[in-house]
Parts: sequence; structure tokens; C-alpha cells
Amino acid sequence: MKKLLRNPGVQAVLGWVLWAYLALTRRTRRWRHENVACVEPVLNAEVPAIGLFWHGRIPICLGLAEIWWRRSKLRCMVSPSSDGEFVAQALARAGFPAIRTSSAKKGDSAKARAALAAIREAIAWVKDGGVLIVTPDGPRGPNEVIAPGALQIAKRTGAPIYLMGVAVSPVSVLDTWDKVKIGWPFGRGATVWDGPFYVPTDADDEMIARLVVDLSAKLTAVNRRADALVGHVDPAAGQ
Repeated sequence: MKKLLRNPGVQAVLGWVLWAYLALTRRTRRWRHENVACVEPVLNAEVPAIGLFWHGRIPICLGLAEIWWRRSKLRCMVSPSSDGEFVAQALARAGFPAIRTSSAKKGDSAKARAALAAIREAIAWVKDGGVLIVTPDGPRGPNEVIAPGALQIAKRTGAPIYLMGVAVSPVSVLDTWDKVKIGWPFGRGATVWDGPFYVPTDADDEMIARLVVDLSAKLTAVNRRADALVGHVDPAAGQ
């Protein structure tokens, strides 16, 4: 199966199917956007910004995209895995070309070098005035816990961080590590925004650790608010 998934032709088909699904579920839904005013300053000027949303909400993320489409310089960070390849192709069709990165396991020097190169590419992109979209708990988790890498990019660039909640109804929640949400056409959709937040340029590891806890809780909160707006009770909410 893994060999089949790595086939470029299969990846292209899967990428197109995912894009078609994302587009269909966005266009057939009534969307409500809450607190978009907080992100307006970076929507109206070509200045750097970082947007964070949880990995499990990738299949419903185009509700967020329609806000960011007001900007011209958009990229996202996507895992270099075979699964990540067709996700990257679908998001590129949506106007978010990918920077491919992943967290490296301890002792895996090759992946560590690749991850470092991707982080450097992301930092350069943001410093040049780009918007970078990150799912900071992916691709391995733990679920709804921000990995420090996203905050290191904010520290190195001085860019504001915006937290993005997105929810739809009707929706199915899969039994995966990230409780992935599969939205169905029609119904309601909501996005909720919070920010800007900044990581001080002199932040040490202890401060980064505190920010991980604080911003993870805030990012989960905006998603719970988005769930409430569409009348969905997330099974993970009580965990």
C-alpha cells in the first residue's frame, strides 16, 4: 500500500480528489467568521504573519483560506510523508504552496537536517513578508499541543501569530490520533480568530515552554468556540 501511495500518478489523483472535496464542502456551506477584525492589519498589507490551526481540521480548512486569500504571498508547512504529498498538492491548488517539513525522531540525523532546512526556508519566507500557515501539532502529535518549531519561527522573524478555529456541521470525527474532522456538503461552517501573539526575540526554552502551554489552550479554545457556533460537540472536548 505504501508503495502504491508513493506513485506520482496516484498522488496526483488523490491530490485532485482532496482539492475537489475541500472546494465542495466550502462552497456548499453557510460560513460565519468571528473576530476576523483581529487579523485585518495583516490582510490589508504585505507584512509577515503566521497562522496556526490544528492538524485534525485540515479537511475543513478552506473556511480559513477564504480569509487569507486576500493576501498574495501564502504558503503552508506540510509533512514530507506520502500522505503529506497529496495534501500538499491539494493545498497548492487552493493557493497555499507547501514547505515540506516534519519533526525528526531522536537519532535520525537525515530527517533532522531536512527539518532544519525547512525551518530555515520558512523563516526566510516570513521575513520576506509572507504568510505561513502551520498545523503545529502535526504530523505526529500529541493532539492539540503546539510543537516548539512554530514558535521558534515566530521568535526568529518577529511575526505575529494568529490562532484559527474552524468547525463545520454536519461532520464526522474519525478515530485517529488527531480526531480528524470530515465535513459533509451543505450545512454550517464557522471560523474563530484570536491574536496577534508574539514570541519575544530573547525568549529562552523556559519561556517557549510556557508559551506552548498557553497558546495551545487558546488555540483549542477558539476551536471549541467554532464548534459551538455550528452546534457541534467535539468528542475530544472532555479529554
